[in-house]
Amino acid sequence: MSVTAADVKALRDRTGAGMMDAKRALEEAGGDADRAIELLRVKLGKNVAKLSGREAAEGTLQAYIHGDGKKGALVEVDCNTDFVARNEDFIAFARDVALHVVGSQTVRWVSDEDVPDDAKEAERRVFEQQASDKPENVRPKIVEGKLDKWLDDVVLLRQVHVNRDKHEEKTIQELRDELSGKTGENVVIRRFAKFVVGE
Repeated sequence: MSVTAADVKALRDRTGAGMMDAKRALEEAGGDADRAIELLRVKLGKNVAKLSGREAAEGTLQAYIHGDGKKGALVEVDCNTDFVARNEDFIAFARDVALHVVGSQTVRWVSDEDVPDDAKEAERRVFEQQASDKPENVRPKIVEGKLDKWLDDVVLLRQVHVNRDKHEEKTIQELRDELSGKTGENVVIRRFAKFVVGE
């Protein structure tokens, strides 16, 4: 059974679990959302159902300016309490996200949900044209695969952190999930802005 992005989003909304954790749980549960929640509770502990319901109204703004002074980024990362917002690990995570935004050539949106439908449809049309010489029965899978790969390139949470050695090839989503589990709070990368001199 194939798990759709809508299924993953619905499970994340119910649990606060990370995107990849939610997807794996749904795949393992054969698409059964209730069974997937059980699997997540085993993996992530009792906090899984509590995190997403808590408003992330505290947080921090952090910036990173590249050494040449020509590129920089500002990010907002939110959490539930002022106590965590002042935590060294939380602030370091926000700074690491800002560094990643500067280092990434392709990042445009924070999450899949932030990508406008018209942008997805424009890419889908291009991929459909590219797949037009393939057998008709495999075209939809090719298009969906290419669309998924494009989202990997443009969505912040899907990207492997540019400092691969330090972060052990983990995605921004995986790093966010780890911090969320460690702090017991709903950690949300709210937004970012990238600045390049002359652009």
